[in-house]
Amino acid sequence: MILLDILSNILFVLALGYYFITNMQWYSYKLSRVIFHHTKTWWHLVYFVLPLLAYFLLNKYFNLSIIATVVYIALLYQWRAEQDKPLVFTGRVKRFFASLVFLTVFVVMLKFAGFQYESFAVIIPLFLAYLISAMMEMMLFRGFQMKAEKKLDTLPNMVVVGVTASYGKTSIKNYIAHILSAKYNTYATPRSVNTFGGVVKDINDDLPTDTEVYVVEMGARGAGDIKEISRFVNPHLVVVGKIGPAHIEYFGSLENIRNTKMEILSSDRLQEAWVHDSAMVKPEKIVHNFGKEISNIRATLDGLDFEMENEDYHVNILGSFNAMNIAVAIKVARALDMDDETIKKQLASLKPTPHRLQRMDAGGKVIIDDSFNGNIDGMIEGFNLASTYKGRKVLITPGLVEVDDEFNVQVAQKANEVFDVVVVTGDLNYKIFKEHVDESKLVKLESKDKMQEMLVEETRAGDLILFANDAPSFI
Repeated sequence: MILLDILSNILFVLALGYYFITNMQWYSYKLSRVIFHHTKTWWHLVYFVLPLLAYFLLNKYFNLSIIATVVYIALLYQWRAEQDKPLVFTGRVKRFFASLVFLTVFVVMLKFAGFQYESFAVIIPLFLAYLISAMMEMMLFRGFQMKAEKKLDTLPNMVVVGVTASYGKTSIKNYIAHILSAKYNTYATPRSVNTFGGVVKDINDDLPTDTEVYVVEMGARGAGDIKEISRFVNPHLVVVGKIGPAHIEYFGSLENIRNTKMEILSSDRLQEAWVHDSAMVKPEKIVHNFGKEISNIRATLDGLDFEMENEDYHVNILGSFNAMNIAVAIKVARALDMDDETIKKQLASLKPTPHRLQRMDAGGKVIIDDSFNGNIDGMIEGFNLASTYKGRKVLITPGLVEVDDEFNVQVAQKANEVFDVVVVTGDLNYKIFKEHVDESKLVKLESKDKMQEMLVEETRAGDLILFANDAPSFI
């Protein structure tokens, strides 16, 4: 019986650890975000608190903790099967589990030595493993940071361009890098890498030693995040794109968002900066406003045209909001001595940022992939583009995430105006859509693994299908 208790103890702690570290990975290993900003906090009750209580009661009064363990593992297995973003066993996760196994076995050995502990002690190895792994990561990261600092020191002539915004920072970064690549060895942080840790890793692992211009995207979930990156890479040129209520749940107010984005100006070697008018910043000698000088914007499903400073520009990119993103990329290129002829030549080959109003034609259907666009302006622009299409229109979306409900009300009302079918993925905003979208149009997709089946049933040749935002199942 004692061996069964030991097995039960070890398996239960590891199962708790799996749930804990999966959520930590989803929320960038920020415990406060897991506890206070999780979009499904009821999970913590169902998959952590109640199983822990059941384990304690069954062990204390019936000596049947194995039943709680088996049921919990089965429950956790079903939960894991429903997620579309599984735990990735990175070095950090492996170190956490190594600590957890060691501490769990140590506690079991204490029991053999005569130490009597209550079953609630199963939480102690988890708590200690978290503390130990957190300290290990801090020490390891400091080493990675010092390595990145030394690498940057070997590139004294490299120009660093810093980019931040509430919306569109990845697109601005990509547009700048593409235009500059005609004249310079240009490298940009990949995909949506924009945290301090991500930038440090990128410098160590992938930044080429012959880079002449390094374009760095900077994101934030709170005050100080952008200052940390900016003080580290010290950009020469800076872009602050449009400011809006993205992630306002973390910042609390639009003013806090604006102040955090402006931390990018803290660079010790700042030479020039372009700040969108939405930031309401007074221009100075090296800080310029942009946005109002862009005019005659014409956005269709075939591309984008706009005028700026007596020059006409055309790109095969969708979305009127991209006019400001491309315009500021042009300004950066000019500051680095690129002529308009070369700039326009690069614009002709400019491709959309993947999953941001990216058009594809397949099976007689027009598919607009805007699944990485999670802001109100971008989503409404996607709807406006869809409205120009003459055929039947289908929307697939979870709505907006980490915003006030009023924004999702706007999205739902506009969706009802434009689309013939509105497919809502998940539960997060379904109630709002149900209140504002005609019942005959509304479809709920419970699980994204049924997406293919839904597309066969709800779409046909000649349709326009817009994928607007994409939230993982844990959201």
